[in-house]
Amino acid sequence: MLETSSALRAAAARVLEDNWLGSSTVPSRGLYPHQWSWDSAFIALGLRHLAPERARRELVTLFNAQWRDGRVPHILFNPDTPAEAYFPGPGFWRAGRTSGLIQPPVHARAVWAVHQADPVGSDTDTFLATLYPKLKAWHRYLLAHRDFGGHGLVSIVHPWESGMDNSPAWDEPLSRVTPADPGQFTRRDLEHGAPADRPTDDEYCRYVRLAAGYRDSDYSDVHWPTEREGFTVEDPGFNALLADAELALAEIAVALGLPAAAAGHRESAARMAKAMTERLWDTRAGFFFPLDVRTGKACREYTCGGLLPLLLPDLAVAPALLSTATGPRFRLGQVLAVPSYDLTSPSFDPAKYWRGPAWANVGWLVREGLLRHGEDALAHQLRLDLLNLARWTDFAEYVDPLSAAGHGARSFGWTAALAIDLLADERAR
Repeated sequence: MLETSSALRAAAARVLEDNWLGSSTVPSRGLYPHQWSWDSAFIALGLRHLAPERARRELVTLFNAQWRDGRVPHILFNPDTPAEAYFPGPGFWRAGRTSGLIQPPVHARAVWAVHQADPVGSDTDTFLATLYPKLKAWHRYLLAHRDFGGHGLVSIVHPWESGMDNSPAWDEPLSRVTPADPGQFTRRDLEHGAPADRPTDDEYCRYVRLAAGYRDSDYSDVHWPTEREGFTVEDPGFNALLADAELALAEIAVALGLPAAAAGHRESAARMAKAMTERLWDTRAGFFFPLDVRTGKACREYTCGGLLPLLLPDLAVAPALLSTATGPRFRLGQVLAVPSYDLTSPSFDPAKYWRGPAWANVGWLVREGLLRHGEDALAHQLRLDLLNLARWTDFAEYVDPLSAAGHGARSFGWTAALAIDLLADERAR
């Protein structure tokens, strides 16, 4: 086992080396040739075991592109990559070297973990002191500018902001969006992945229309979305990750000698957990569903985003949510890793982007939640699944949770990085 683990670690390290640009890491050289926001956070979790200074640089590079309003853009474009290599590229966004959308706020947890891996080097680089105010501004943007529902939860304005781009949870609110003209752009993703595994042309045209509308509003959270066109959804996955990030910020504040600030971050996390339970929890279903803020109706699809509130250690409904996770819809511990969509749904597709396959980052997050709620045996099995899937599929972007077939890009950044992190996790011993 030791020899196998060493070989897997070495192979994962080669992936991260091959994907390194000099100051950041691309998810994959072909399909995703730029720096992505939440990808970099997960990649830093693996890099901290190989080269902590590189992990720190990964995150600092991303936050150097932070906007004045505090948002962290979901893409930082590599100027050395041809403009036609990815769509929508910088010309579409008209925002300099970045996009104008965001992704889930997993960064504070990554920053804290990277600091802990090398506290001496981190202190020498003033890593925490540099990033703490930037992280605070990022969270402040979300809580102050994106609370469209007025109940203390963040809304996403595009499916891409969830990180789970093609989730069935977005189908109903997305259906109100008029598709863009497909003749106005060329999809580059189909050049690198099987078309059957990717979003449909109709879905992609709706994504483009939404992104263009937000761009044309100058990325204003006051003037967009409009009543006619738009997408405003309180996502339990996104909000759970923000609440967890506030808990991580509390730990960072303690390390910086700011006890009052730490208490404020913990209170913020508690408020969000309470609002999520009141707004997004369905007691009969035993699940967290996204809420369409425009209609006030739940998006009643069982997707992996509804499992992420397990990250919150004091979640009162955790036993019921664990029951759903281990039940027929997700069969946690019985299938491989964490299916991204309801196994009992006739629409479940084990190969289609976010409509069934398992992803390494979701598995990593769910495992963290299981450990926080004392589900050590399930967490152990999930760790083995994630490591085996990485080994069997050459670090595939996503995998069939029933057959273990790999899909999407290979040598995928966060799959390799999180394999390294799981191999190094002392809790597994």
